[in-house]
Amino acid sequence: MLQPLQGAMWKQLLQRSARENLTLQGQIREMLVSAILDGQLKPGAPVPSSRELATELGVGRITVVLAYQQLADEGYLISRERKGHFVSSTLLGQRMQNRAPADQGHQAPSIAWAQRLYQQPSAQRSIVKPANWQKSPFPFLYGQFDESLFPTAAWRECCLKALSVLDIRDWAPDQITRDDESLVDQICTRVLPRRGVWATADQLIITVGAQHALYMVADLLMREQTRVAIEDPCYPDARNIFASRTSQITPLPVDDNGLIVDDRLRHFDYLYTTPSHQCPTGVTMPLHRREELLRLADAADLVIIEDDFESENNFAGNPIPALKSLDRSERVIYIGSLSKSMAPGLRIGYIVAAPALITELRALRRLMIRHPSSFIQRSLSLFISLGYNDAHLKRLAQAQKERGTLMLDALARHAPQCTVTPMSGGGSCWVQLPDNVPATELAERAAERGVLIEPGDVFFQAEQPTGHFVRLGFQSIRARVIDEGIATLAGVIAEMQKRRPPMLIG
Repeated sequence: MLQPLQGAMWKQLLQRSARENLTLQGQIREMLVSAILDGQLKPGAPVPSSRELATELGVGRITVVLAYQQLADEGYLISRERKGHFVSSTLLGQRMQNRAPADQGHQAPSIAWAQRLYQQPSAQRSIVKPANWQKSPFPFLYGQFDESLFPTAAWRECCLKALSVLDIRDWAPDQITRDDESLVDQICTRVLPRRGVWATADQLIITVGAQHALYMVADLLMREQTRVAIEDPCYPDARNIFASRTSQITPLPVDDNGLIVDDRLRHFDYLYTTPSHQCPTGVTMPLHRREELLRLADAADLVIIEDDFESENNFAGNPIPALKSLDRSERVIYIGSLSKSMAPGLRIGYIVAAPALITELRALRRLMIRHPSSFIQRSLSLFISLGYNDAHLKRLAQAQKERGTLMLDALARHAPQCTVTPMSGGGSCWVQLPDNVPATELAERAAERGVLIEPGDVFFQAEQPTGHFVRLGFQSIRARVIDEGIATLAGVIAEMQKRRPPMLIG
């Protein structure tokens, strides 16, 4: 007869399932499911009576009874009258049948996958962030989640409202190519007008973040020999996405007013630009240059892909009108994000473009993912309609203004040998290091002191750009530790300068 696990083992299994977001009943359920699926409880094995297990774990008996009932309803346990609960043989039997038996007597030839690949995305240069960055005392990383700024109560309320019977009937069915109409309406009436953009439902499509939007635009419009201009420095993954479609990628310089607009732009089919907050420098393109860019684009039949980078994250609290707001010929493909300012993990963005292009983007999206999560879309629609989004953006602008001011002050005092690009908003600053301080080496040495920074090399087209830059994010670091973190970073810079005296020219 199969014997149940001993009492000490049950306590160990429960400790493995102890998570803050699970109730005690949920932890017991997870403990039992894990023990069954991992083979610690065999098919047909008895589990302790609810009274015995409750005593072993030091919990109320009703908690165990409810857990057993749910597992029996789900087919993991079988209840036998006057005998107790047993592990289901049927459920695990089906799982075992689905596993193909290994042929021990024949060694299949390995597949040379490298020879089959048409491209190697893993070999592209991209931004790398440590998985455990939150454990660092000074994480100067851009675009990461800050739990202290996340509107937990408001978001939970909107998610619960989206789970009402009537709402579920709306978002639960397969939407195929459609988006949540309420979210589209909120973007068109509440979000875009803040950017000076007016759009109708047939001009907008929801995406799984702004990066998904870039991928679809490139997939639909670019092939080999398509001529694409990008800013230099530039968002690395935009460059990587375009480069996976065409080798005709040309970097163009930026200055203190963003992308330099001149006759070089006449030689391209598409231009990717971030005029609101240039990535990564953070500078803003002024109105006169935007108007000049659109005039040139009309004359040269150039299509502009506007990534409205950090458009809502302005220290003044008033977003700068988008380039799209000046577009009168549907020449601008406008890409925005609703999750960047809230929580990157939500992954909700959108594209505003000509109806003919949106129609094809919908058909393409259907082949890729059908549509983004309808539940998230509905919850976000409620979040905007109830005024929570506007309140959150004001709070975010205030927090980032405070942190940005502290960052600039700390850099001026502790690292005067560095040059900081002026910024008017956003969650990061662009810093030029002394010539004898390589950014990559600085990042490695600083990480040893608990200071995480992003080397700027990856933002440039050239693998070894002239000058040394770093991007210092302050969106996910507490205000109270900014000064100490910059002081620590400045100490590493000073040490490197002593070891590497500046080169004398003469």
